[in-house]
Amino acid sequence: MNRAELADFLRRRREALRPDDVGLPPGQRRRTAGLRREEVATLSGMSTDYYTRLEQQRGPRPSEQMLAAIARGLRLTLDERDHLFRLAGHTAPSRVSRADHVSPALMRVLDRLHDTPAQVMSHLGETLVQNAPARALLGDETGHTGPARSAGYRWFTDPAEQLLYPPPDRARHGRFLVASLRAASASDPRAADLARLLAAKSGDFARLWEAHEVAVPFERRKTLVHPALGEIALDCQLLLTDDLAQLLLVFTATPGTEDAEKLRLLSVVGPELL
Repeated sequence: MNRAELADFLRRRREALRPDDVGLPPGQRRRTAGLRREEVATLSGMSTDYYTRLEQQRGPRPSEQMLAAIARGLRLTLDERDHLFRLAGHTAPSRVSRADHVSPALMRVLDRLHDTPAQVMSHLGETLVQNAPARALLGDETGHTGPARSAGYRWFTDPAEQLLYPPPDRARHGRFLVASLRAASASDPRAADLARLLAAKSGDFARLWEAHEVAVPFERRKTLVHPALGEIALDCQLLLTDDLAQLLLVFTATPGTEDAEKLRLLSVVGPELL
């Protein structure tokens, strides 16, 4: 681990960011260029003390998980992320087998969506980052580990996961999840491994997998069931990266409807409603 180079790289990348680059208000009395350390720490989901010690060459060697979080917080490109990992003494993650580095372009859009539920997901159904309204609508989907990071895995192994959808909509959504995983398995070994694991755990998944569907259309009009507010009818828009490895999912409601009022309430009250 090269502490001096790591500290210098973090500081320079932090100073290169402006508040509006990450959806923050400009604020007043900024004595130095760029973001404050506490702002980067918040964006990265860690304590200010931990991040500060890294910049001051005093911290322990960060784990790969912490480095991935810092890369998201600083909106690093893939080349910059790889450099960060190497400075910390880790091998840079494979770009073929991993898609958990959030696209900076998608992050820039997400940073500007303060009142609308939105989240970035991988092609394996892993939620990589959510804004506050999305957490209020769907719960925190970023804290899962192992296979449970995939929405498809949770759907077929955790009955509570299906409560998000009304009963009439669950069969089709299950087909969509399986078809998406089937399509991903053609190019990503992790998708094939996940499918084998699920086939051993769930008879429902195994039957759908045998159907070999790869093109169940995404439903752009969804009804979700919130535990406090009940059913909410939403329009779902997708923004994909060029390589189709990640997507930004944005939920909106028709203006003037009860559904729009429910979304407004979620934005005001937040996850406390859960």
